[in-house]
Amino acid sequence: MATDEYAAAALSEKMQANLQRIEQLSQRLVAALTRKQASDPALEGPDPNLYMQTASAWMQDAMKNPAKVVEQQVAWWGKTLKHYVEAQHVLTQGKLAAPPDPGPKDRRFANPLWDTHPYFNFLKQQYLLNAKALQDAVAGIETLEPNDRHRVEYFTRQITDMMSPTNFLGTNPDALEKAVETEGESLVRGLENLVRDIEANNGEVLVTLSDPEAFKVGHNIGTTPGSVVFRNRILELIQFTPTTDKVHRTPLLIFPPWINKFYIMDLKPQNSLIKWIVDQGFTLFVVSWKNPDASYADFGMDDYIREGYLEAIDAVKAITGEDKINAVGYCIAGTTLSLTLAMLAQRGDPSIKSATFFTMLSDFSDQGEFAPFLTDDFVDGIERECKIKGVLASQIMARTFSFLRSNDLIYQPAIRSYMMGERPPAFDLLFWNGDSTNLPARMAVEYLRWLCQQDRFAQGTYEVDGTPVSPKEIKLPICAIGCETDHIAAWKASFNGLRRFGSKDKTFIMSQSGHIAGIINPPGKDKYGHYTNETPISDLTPDDWLKDATFTKGSWWPRWGQWLAKRSGAMVAAREPGSVAGYPVLCPSPGTYVLRESGGSANAET
Repeated sequence: MATDEYAAAALSEKMQANLQRIEQLSQRLVAALTRKQASDPALEGPDPNLYMQTASAWMQDAMKNPAKVVEQQVAWWGKTLKHYVEAQHVLTQGKLAAPPDPGPKDRRFANPLWDTHPYFNFLKQQYLLNAKALQDAVAGIETLEPNDRHRVEYFTRQITDMMSPTNFLGTNPDALEKAVETEGESLVRGLENLVRDIEANNGEVLVTLSDPEAFKVGHNIGTTPGSVVFRNRILELIQFTPTTDKVHRTPLLIFPPWINKFYIMDLKPQNSLIKWIVDQGFTLFVVSWKNPDASYADFGMDDYIREGYLEAIDAVKAITGEDKINAVGYCIAGTTLSLTLAMLAQRGDPSIKSATFFTMLSDFSDQGEFAPFLTDDFVDGIERECKIKGVLASQIMARTFSFLRSNDLIYQPAIRSYMMGERPPAFDLLFWNGDSTNLPARMAVEYLRWLCQQDRFAQGTYEVDGTPVSPKEIKLPICAIGCETDHIAAWKASFNGLRRFGSKDKTFIMSQSGHIAGIINPPGKDKYGHYTNETPISDLTPDDWLKDATFTKGSWWPRWGQWLAKRSGAMVAAREPGSVAGYPVLCPSPGTYVLRESGGSANAET
């Protein structure tokens, strides 16, 4: 048989094998999609009334000022036609090339073919012209209410991002090149990845962001030595093993958010905030929250305060023999810590000596990028879903957070996985991001209604155990860290919330970067710096504070460590976990709750 015949036979055999794989995968795909459970329509998109209001507002503007609408249409049509004529002109000269591309550059279109090939360049430029025209049309509507405008602009961005030509196989040169290069193998692997993700998420399409086999909590992430010394139905309390002979007398207790798992602060030794704190000579305790199932449906904010905060505080005091401790609250756990502090102040309980807040909101008057998800249509859907399921499912939370950065957390990962057939990267941060948790039904609704929507705490009307509490009642030393580009807890909103506290000793630090990278920013790398200002923050607006702030290159950790040390007492002999009667070592860190999915079954992947 000739060489060409051998090659043809081999190609035919490979094609047949791929077709068989595709048939098997298609059957699995259909079976996986049938497992998708119906969810409340309100969780799939905004109320149709929003579009009706927008269309009505646009028509009112058009009738009041038709010249503006005509100008917008003519400008869009003129740019579109100009580019079409330029493209045709190049082709009539016998050149297979694109017309001049004025930019601006968009990282989605990094492949050189988007700039040089006439077909791909035409698609790109037409898409960008259309996307800008839509965004300009929405921005030009004058009669929309501010909140409706914010939502319409957000969902317009979502639609235009979704319709990018990079998101479709036939118009993505990277995917087409990879398919040719691998003789179609990349497309088969992409289908395998798609089926795997749908099977893993009960019929939902949620792209896997990190290689699930690359990490195992307690083995290559979350490895700082420690022990679980207390456990109840909502938390495990981890006491970390000291690394210094002497420690500060006053212990430190960290409350991480129960929306995610605590090991974000302990991904690896090089960037572990937990390890760094222990190495500075602090007796450190960290709460690891239970991932709730439907049996926790009636577990509310008050329950988190009673069984989470108060019991953990009492356990730390008993273990260390100290009357006072220092506390840290991260994100939603910081919000709840502020409620707890106000309640303790009312009761005259001095258990907390100082408090630190990482990216915490206590004033929700500025809802930031979450505003599109905090209107009644969406929250009503959440409440109905919670009544049925008993929890706000982790998939809903993960999807909501991902859409705040859809290109980075949805479309680009989907392109790499489903079109290019690549394995997800071995990235510890994205692994943690995918290891999300449920929220108890009652707690989720209380948080969204009473804090996010109604801003009760800032107004002094939020009730803890039936009694209103106010930030003005918090008078102990406070340090708060905001992050410059935080899209979840905007630093200005965090700053404004801190101004309401009654304490005269208030320190604010603004770290560069976002909600996670701004906090998990270890010394030594000098990747992100931070800003400080010695002027009392009660006398300043956020903009005034930043204008006169001092920038320091590098991590804020050492600055906070100095602040904390001044409020942590003299040095005493280091405390070993399990050395106090009544609080034996129950198991090694990272404990059992962090390894469990909702429902109590062990998570094989972690």
